[in-house]
Amino acid sequence: MTYKAVIFDLDGTLVNSIKDIADAMNVVLQKRNYPTYDYDTYKTFVGSGVKSLVIKALPKNKTSTTEVNLCLNDMMQVYSACCTYKTEPYQGILELLDTLHNKGLKLAILSNKEDGLTKKVASALLPEYITPVLGLKDEALKKPNPEVLLQLCETLNINPEEAIYVGDTDVDILVAKNANMCVVGVSWGFRDPQELIAQGADFILQTPKDLLNLV
Repeated sequence: MTYKAVIFDLDGTLVNSIKDIADAMNVVLQKRNYPTYDYDTYKTFVGSGVKSLVIKALPKNKTSTTEVNLCLNDMMQVYSACCTYKTEPYQGILELLDTLHNKGLKLAILSNKEDGLTKKVASALLPEYITPVLGLKDEALKKPNPEVLLQLCETLNINPEEAIYVGDTDVDILVAKNANMCVVGVSWGFRDPQELIAQGADFILQTPKDLLNLV
């Protein structure tokens, strides 16, 4: 198969953002005297958007709609201010992107991070030739719902079968499967590679440059 495009998840795939995400959520929790968590625990919370993260981080008896929405608003404000403090591309990612771009492949991002934050992080840390960069605008359309991914393929003027989706969580594997797209998991992200294999990943990358073997 000759692929024409590679579509990436953002957090845990292209950039390691867990410290900024965790630090911001812990500020929200500390403000309310709720328990906080370490970075490894936050890796199990991310992947399904900020609202899902907030619900998972709150004490089980503090997840009323009102409290979730208040904490979500606080989290968005705090994280927006610090989302590039400690976040950086994984080793080898920028070199991979340059190589793919030079090969003529179309490159794009689809994340469950809120759209404005996705664009902010990508603009600060990743090459501008990655376009479009899409984040979450509607909870009903977040991954693994394939609707936005299929629309992205139309924007890129390709069939889903002509693209590779690269991600690090179960929702990444599932959204690509739901779109009938080749799906590649990464070993350096926020989930154990065995979880990605169990969900049906077609390939697992040990290093970013391994993706070149597929294109």
